[in-house]
Amino acid sequence: MTAHLQNLVLASASPRRREILSSIGATFDVFPAEVDETPLPGETPPALALRLACLKAEYASARASGVCIGADTVVDVDGVSFGKPRDRQDALFMLRALSGRSHLVHTGLALASGGAILDRGLETTKVFFGDLPEDEARAFAESGQGDDKAGAYAIQGLGALLVARIEGCYYNVVGLPAFRLKGMLGELAQKIAMEGDVRDA
Repeated sequence: MTAHLQNLVLASASPRRREILSSIGATFDVFPAEVDETPLPGETPPALALRLACLKAEYASARASGVCIGADTVVDVDGVSFGKPRDRQDALFMLRALSGRSHLVHTGLALASGGAILDRGLETTKVFFGDLPEDEARAFAESGQGDDKAGAYAIQGLGALLVARIEGCYYNVVGLPAFRLKGMLGELAQKIAMEGDVRDA
Protein backbone atom coordinates (compact mmCIF):
# COMPACT_ATOMS: atom_id res chain seq x y z
CA MET A 1 0.00 0.00 0.00
CA THR A 2 1.37 3.44 -0.90
CA ALA A 3 1.93 5.37 2.33
CA HIS A 4 1.13 8.79 0.91
CA LEU A 5 -2.36 7.60 -0.06
CA GLN A 6 -3.29 6.97 3.57
CA ASN A 7 -5.07 9.13 6.16
CA LEU A 8 -6.27 11.81 3.77
CA VAL A 9 -9.30 14.10 3.90
CA LEU A 10 -11.46 14.64 0.82
CA ALA A 11 -13.05 18.10 0.81
CA SER A 12 -15.93 16.98 -1.40
CA ALA A 13 -19.27 15.19 -1.11
CA SER A 14 -18.94 13.84 -4.67
CA PRO A 15 -19.56 10.07 -4.74
CA ARG A 16 -17.51 9.86 -7.93
CA ARG A 17 -14.44 11.34 -6.25
CA ARG A 18 -14.89 8.99 -3.29
CA GLU A 19 -15.09 6.02 -5.66
CA ILE A 20 -11.89 7.01 -7.46
CA LEU A 21 -9.96 7.50 -4.22
CA SER A 22 -11.21 4.16 -2.87
CA SER A 23 -10.32 2.39 -6.12
CA ILE A 24 -6.67 3.44 -5.89
CA GLY A 25 -6.34 2.16 -2.32
CA ALA A 26 -6.52 5.48 -0.50
CA THR A 27 -7.84 5.73 3.03
CA PHE A 28 -9.62 8.98 3.77
CA ASP A 29 -12.31 10.83 5.64
CA VAL A 30 -14.85 13.05 3.89
CA PHE A 31 -15.29 16.67 4.95
CA PRO A 32 -17.39 18.50 2.34
CA ALA A 33 -16.40 22.13 1.89
CA GLU A 34 -18.96 24.90 1.85
CA VAL A 35 -17.71 27.56 -0.56
CA ASP A 36 -19.28 30.03 -2.98
CA GLU A 37 -18.68 28.61 -6.47
CA THR A 38 -19.72 31.77 -8.35
CA PRO A 39 -17.10 32.75 -10.97
CA LEU A 40 -15.36 36.07 -10.47
CA PRO A 41 -15.77 38.74 -13.18
CA GLY A 42 -13.55 37.84 -16.12
CA GLU A 43 -12.33 34.62 -14.48
CA THR A 44 -11.26 31.96 -16.98
CA PRO A 45 -12.45 28.34 -16.57
CA PRO A 46 -8.99 27.01 -15.58
CA ALA A 47 -8.55 29.82 -13.04
CA LEU A 48 -12.01 29.12 -11.62
CA ALA A 49 -11.34 25.39 -11.22
CA LEU A 50 -8.02 26.02 -9.47
CA ARG A 51 -9.35 28.78 -7.20
CA LEU A 52 -12.32 26.70 -6.05
CA ALA A 53 -10.11 23.67 -5.43
CA CYS A 54 -7.91 25.81 -3.19
CA LEU A 55 -10.88 27.28 -1.34
CA LYS A 56 -12.28 23.80 -0.68
CA ALA A 57 -8.93 22.45 0.53
CA GLU A 58 -8.38 25.47 2.78
CA TYR A 59 -11.90 25.21 4.22
CA ALA A 60 -11.60 21.54 5.09
CA SER A 61 -8.03 21.71 6.37
CA ALA A 62 -8.91 24.49 8.79
CA ARG A 63 -11.47 22.13 10.37
CA ALA A 64 -10.00 18.65 9.92
CA SER A 65 -6.54 17.26 10.64
CA GLY A 66 -4.31 15.73 8.00
CA VAL A 67 -3.70 16.47 4.34
CA CYS A 68 -6.91 17.67 2.70
CA ILE A 69 -7.66 17.28 -1.00
CA GLY A 70 -9.70 19.95 -2.73
CA ALA A 71 -10.94 19.39 -6.27
CA ASP A 72 -13.20 21.29 -8.62
CA THR A 73 -14.18 20.42 -12.18
CA VAL A 74 -15.26 22.97 -14.79
CA VAL A 75 -16.35 22.41 -18.39
CA ASP A 76 -14.81 24.99 -20.72
CA VAL A 77 -16.65 25.90 -23.93
CA ASP A 78 -14.65 28.51 -25.85
CA GLY A 79 -13.56 30.14 -22.61
CA VAL A 80 -17.00 30.05 -20.98
CA SER A 81 -17.34 28.10 -17.72
CA PHE A 82 -20.08 25.49 -17.52
CA GLY A 83 -20.58 24.43 -13.92
CA LYS A 84 -23.49 22.47 -12.49
CA PRO A 85 -26.78 23.36 -14.21
CA ARG A 86 -29.25 25.50 -12.26
CA ASP A 87 -32.19 23.39 -13.46
CA ARG A 88 -33.20 20.98 -16.24
CA GLN A 89 -33.66 23.84 -18.74
CA ASP A 90 -30.11 25.02 -18.04
CA ALA A 91 -28.93 21.43 -18.48
CA LEU A 92 -30.60 21.30 -21.89
CA PHE A 93 -28.93 24.57 -22.87
CA MET A 94 -25.53 23.12 -21.95
CA LEU A 95 -26.11 19.87 -23.82
CA ARG A 96 -27.13 21.77 -26.95
CA ALA A 97 -23.94 23.84 -26.70
CA LEU A 98 -21.77 20.72 -26.35
CA SER A 99 -23.40 18.73 -29.18
CA GLY A 100 -21.21 17.87 -32.18
CA ARG A 101 -18.08 19.64 -31.00
CA SER A 102 -15.17 19.51 -28.59
CA HIS A 103 -14.76 21.15 -25.21
CA LEU A 104 -12.23 21.12 -22.40
CA VAL A 105 -12.66 19.71 -18.91
CA HIS A 106 -10.45 21.28 -16.24
CA THR A 107 -10.03 19.87 -12.75
CA GLY A 108 -8.20 21.97 -10.21
CA LEU A 109 -6.44 20.08 -7.42
CA ALA A 110 -5.18 21.48 -4.13
CA LEU A 111 -3.55 19.94 -1.07
CA ALA A 112 -3.78 21.76 2.24
CA SER A 113 -3.14 21.34 5.94
CA GLY A 114 -3.93 23.65 8.84
CA GLY A 115 -5.75 26.06 6.55
CA ALA A 116 -2.71 26.57 4.29
CA ILE A 117 -2.20 25.39 0.70
CA LEU A 118 0.70 22.98 0.31
CA ASP A 119 0.45 22.34 -3.43
CA ARG A 120 -1.91 22.95 -6.34
CA GLY A 121 -2.25 21.76 -9.90
CA LEU A 122 -4.56 21.66 -12.91
CA GLU A 123 -5.44 18.77 -15.23
CA THR A 124 -7.14 19.32 -18.60
CA THR A 125 -8.81 16.80 -20.91
CA LYS A 126 -10.30 17.45 -24.35
CA VAL A 127 -13.69 15.84 -24.86
CA PHE A 128 -15.46 15.33 -28.18
CA PHE A 129 -19.25 15.03 -28.23
CA GLY A 130 -21.12 13.36 -31.04
CA ASP A 131 -24.11 15.07 -32.62
CA LEU A 132 -26.94 15.06 -30.11
CA PRO A 133 -30.45 15.17 -31.61
CA GLU A 134 -32.89 17.46 -29.83
CA ASP A 135 -35.06 14.62 -28.54
CA GLU A 136 -32.04 12.84 -27.07
CA ALA A 137 -30.75 16.04 -25.49
CA ARG A 138 -34.13 16.63 -23.87
CA ALA A 139 -34.38 13.04 -22.68
CA PHE A 140 -30.90 13.18 -21.13
CA ALA A 141 -31.60 16.51 -19.43
CA GLU A 142 -34.87 15.18 -18.03
CA SER A 143 -33.18 11.98 -16.82
CA GLY A 144 -31.51 13.99 -14.07
CA GLN A 145 -28.15 12.32 -14.59
CA GLY A 146 -26.53 15.68 -15.23
CA ASP A 147 -28.20 17.62 -12.42
CA ASP A 148 -25.16 17.87 -10.16
CA LYS A 149 -22.40 17.63 -12.75
CA ALA A 150 -20.34 20.28 -14.53
CA GLY A 151 -21.55 20.68 -18.09
CA ALA A 152 -24.76 18.75 -17.25
CA TYR A 153 -23.26 15.32 -18.02
CA ALA A 154 -21.05 12.59 -16.62
CA ILE A 155 -18.83 10.49 -18.85
CA GLN A 156 -19.95 7.36 -17.00
CA GLY A 157 -23.51 6.03 -17.06
CA LEU A 158 -25.77 7.34 -19.83
CA GLY A 159 -23.24 10.08 -20.48
CA ALA A 160 -20.98 7.49 -22.10
CA LEU A 161 -23.37 7.60 -25.08
CA LEU A 162 -22.67 11.31 -25.60
CA VAL A 163 -18.86 11.18 -25.74
CA ALA A 164 -17.25 10.13 -29.03
CA ARG A 165 -13.68 10.25 -27.71
CA ILE A 166 -11.34 12.07 -25.36
CA GLU A 167 -7.75 13.28 -25.39
CA GLY A 168 -6.20 13.07 -21.94
CA CYS A 169 -7.10 11.62 -18.56
CA TYR A 170 -10.46 9.83 -18.32
CA TYR A 171 -10.60 10.17 -14.53
CA ASN A 172 -10.19 13.91 -14.90
CA VAL A 173 -13.52 14.01 -16.73
CA VAL A 174 -15.08 11.95 -13.95
CA GLY A 175 -13.83 14.56 -11.48
CA LEU A 176 -10.50 13.47 -9.96
CA PRO A 177 -7.33 12.91 -12.07
CA ALA A 178 -5.89 10.01 -10.11
CA PHE A 179 -2.43 9.93 -11.73
CA ARG A 180 -1.89 13.66 -11.23
CA LEU A 181 -3.09 13.44 -7.63
CA LYS A 182 -0.78 10.50 -6.89
CA GLY A 183 2.16 12.51 -8.19
CA MET A 184 1.28 15.56 -6.09
CA LEU A 185 0.86 13.46 -2.94
CA GLY A 186 4.13 11.64 -3.61
CA GLU A 187 6.04 14.90 -4.00
CA LEU A 188 4.47 16.23 -0.82
CA ALA A 189 5.40 13.07 1.08
CA GLN A 190 9.02 13.42 -0.06
CA LYS A 191 9.08 17.04 1.04
CA ILE A 192 7.59 16.16 4.41
CA ALA A 193 10.16 13.37 4.85
CA MET A 194 12.95 15.86 4.23
CA GLU A 195 11.53 18.73 6.27
CA GLY A 196 9.76 16.73 8.96
CA ASP A 197 6.43 18.52 9.35
CA VAL A 198 3.47 18.85 6.99
CA ARG A 199 2.88 22.36 8.28
CA ASP A 200 6.25 23.41 6.90
CA ALA A 201 5.78 21.68 3.52
